[in-house]
Amino acid sequence: MTGNEHATIRPGTPAEAWDTLVEGNKRFVESIASHPNQDAERRASLTGGQNPFVTIFGCSDSRLAAEIIFDMGLGDAFVVRTAGHVIDNTALGSIEFGEEYLNVPLIVVLGHDSCGAVTATKDSVATGNMPAGHVRGIVELITPSVLAALRTDSASTVNSMVAEHVKQTAVRLLAESPIVAAAVESGKTAVVGLTYHLNDGRAELVHSSGPITA
Repeated sequence: MTGNEHATIRPGTPAEAWDTLVEGNKRFVESIASHPNQDAERRASLTGGQNPFVTIFGCSDSRLAAEIIFDMGLGDAFVVRTAGHVIDNTALGSIEFGEEYLNVPLIVVLGHDSCGAVTATKDSVATGNMPAGHVRGIVELITPSVLAALRTDSASTVNSMVAEHVKQTAVRLLAESPIVAAAVESGKTAVVGLTYHLNDGRAELVHSSGPITA
């Protein structure tokens, strides 16, 4: 069975993009992935340009391969990754590129269980010891999310801190990017926050801004 047999039509609205993402993750969880848009015909069709239906801003963790866990193929996702999905100017500019030049109807902030960057931040908050080198900058950017989780529950776990960090990142994305905020306000784009569960492959919705239901 080839990817061409399961080629998909590009979703044009936030709700259509969201439904496509949900269905792809469901196939992955159930081990019935169709591996769409991964054949030579699809590869050749993209030589003149790209038209992805989703921007995924996720953690760099090797266990979090977006095209696999959402059962997508070539040209489907515009992927931006940093450790702990922390926002810096380069990441923000990359996400805005997806809006301004590719007209992507859905932006996903993707965190995951047992995130190393969030764990390092939790430990730094607890001990007062900061990591060396540029990892310190990552921890500093995640610290507000960890503190917010601890204010809600002083016994907060790493995974609940991850969920809080996903929410905080999605909110910050709208606050810091007038381009993204305007796209959401107009209904052109939606922003969702998901946490990925390593044990069963399920992506769970923890935040949404914009129209993801028809």
